[in-house]
Amino acid sequence: MNGFFFVLLTVVIVIGLLCFLIYFLPSRLPDSQKSSPYECGFDPLNSARVPFSFRFFLVAILFLLFDLEIALLFPLPYSFIFILNQFLVVFLSLFFICFLSIGLLYEWINGGLDWAS
Repeated sequence: MNGFFFVLLTVVIVIGLLCFLIYFLPSRLPDSQKSSPYECGFDPLNSARVPFSFRFFLVAILFLLFDLEIALLFPLPYSFIFILNQFLVVFLSLFFICFLSIGLLYEWINGGLDWAS
């Protein structure tokens, strides 16, 4: 019973401190910069018909591609436990990394990663 009260008291203290900090820590002095909308580095007050740069989209897609690569390779060490043929796992992962590295090299050679030309 003492453990329950200890946990309850801890939760109440933590929630109380968090509410106190959330209320008093943020800066509550709005200015024109803070209250204006921010849209990915573009001026939101201009026309919405301004075309985007193709390089912006290319870099964004490359970022998503390599972010997905990390997400797919993240469970790789865990798969060694359940798959009996570890050589197959290593071969497939190295093939995947080499395939993406060749694609990155191709983009680099063709100038796809040059942000300003």
